[in-house]
Amino acid sequence: MTKVYKTNCKKLAGTDFKELHQKTLDVYKKIRRKSKRRTYIRSAYFKKDKIFLELFWQHLFDKENWKDRARRLRYFPAGIDLIQNTRFDPKSKENPNKSGEIFHRFIGMTKENELFCVQIKENKKNNQKFLISIFPIVSI
Repeated sequence: MTKVYKTNCKKLAGTDFKELHQKTLDVYKKIRRKSKRRTYIRSAYFKKDKIFLELFWQHLFDKENWKDRARRLRYFPAGIDLIQNTRFDPKSKENPNKSGEIFHRFIGMTKENELFCVQIKENKKNNQKFLISIFPIVSI
């Protein structure tokens, strides 16, 4: 059984993608100011290793459905909080399409007691980690 990390953040309020995107960009810009080159956050679970954020935006805009994009953006601040503070073991599995990658899935809960998942991709060759996705969970 996977432990669930309780974040200190609420999910973002709003229904419109444009509104949520602006709120999310405000959070992202605060993080981006701290790094000179590629935007990253440090993860407590991975012994303060860097988790790069650019793949999250690429993956988000690959989605066709605007409602799905907005749904994922609502959990961005809670997902960042989870990555920075959780020490709980994630569900990890090797990428079935590329043997040199591992996917880690962390489960979190917002202040409103809503479950969400954060997926991080780890490259085994150079040990780099990337935030891929943050999405709500209907049930475990």
